[in-house]
Amino acid sequence: MGGIGCSGIAILGEKTRLFLSGRLNFFWPKMLIIRSSQIHAAGCYTTAPIKKRARIVEYTGPRIPKKAADKKYQDSPTTYLFGLGDGSKVIDGHGVAMFINHSCEPNCETGEVRGHVWIKALRDIKAGEELTYDYNLYDGDDDEARCNCGAPGCRKSMYSPEELKRRERAAKRAAKKRR
Repeated sequence: MGGIGCSGIAILGEKTRLFLSGRLNFFWPKMLIIRSSQIHAAGCYTTAPIKKRARIVEYTGPRIPKKAADKKYQDSPTTYLFGLGDGSKVIDGHGVAMFINHSCEPNCETGEVRGHVWIKALRDIKAGEELTYDYNLYDGDDDEARCNCGAPGCRKSMYSPEELKRRERAAKRAAKKRR
């Protein structure tokens, strides 16, 4: 990932594929920048308006078995893993998309298209906005995966609502067994 840094901002020279309205397919190399985020450390921001439903960037990196990723990052507090399909394989994130932070009220979503994971706009996004999507985490052992998005509807966790319910039920079962 090549880039030019200035005042905490990296302007990425990596060519980012953008599809506008599903019709045009071209590269726009400086549409996204990485800079400090109020949500978490660094975030990905757009320098130009993005239309609703536009494919913004692909989540790229090596595809590895989840078990290998668990072993590789066992003692690491930070990972950029993206679960694929049934969750048995993950993308070990490299590139621009790995800097897109979680939000409980996101402006983007993810989707798999012919084996590729794309970040797509849920709504029109203004130039200068931080890009976010809901991580909907589904595993992580005892990690609470606290959310810092600050959205009015924040659920205080990056886990999916279904995973939070599953964890709540498991905690209740464990509490009953201790009695």
